[in-house]
Amino acid sequence: SENSLESLVSIGNICRSPIAEAVFRKLVADEKLEHKWRTDSAAVSDWNVGRSPDSRALSCLRNHGIETAHKARQITKEDFQTFDHILCMDESNLRDLNRKSNQVKDCKAKIELLGTYDPQKQLIIEDPYYGNEKDFETVYEQCLRCCKAFLEKYH
Repeated sequence: SENSLESLVSIGNICRSPIAEAVFRKLVADEKLEHKWRTDSAAVSDWNVGRSPDSRALSCLRNHGIETAHKARQITKEDFQTFDHILCMDESNLRDLNRKSNQVKDCKAKIELLGTYDPQKQLIIEDPYYGNEKDFETVYEQCLRCCKAFLEKYH
């Protein structure tokens, strides 16, 4: 469509998805495509609604020159009806999203794993919450590869 829309989703919306959202926003800005994309991220659960991303996610992004002011929110029925793409991080996200989308009339979003776009074929982006800085860096690298490939495909 002329106005492609995208949503990035993961379970708590404080680690992986804010990184993916911020990375994608920067890629879109670098390519001067802001007029074509609306980018957001949301959680499947309501655990962290209103919270800022994990401080390790923020410092990882900052190390790569990226800022974000994202506050966690939960995915809504409208998200399934307005976004063209809902990209998630792992199989349990995928199951939850497919289950939720089945309860939505006229769901137009294509729901898939962000990792399906990874040229290095790392399908799952593991939650770094219980890990360390290195794990957040791994998530960043995966998100960057996947978002680049995704943008190339739909650009």
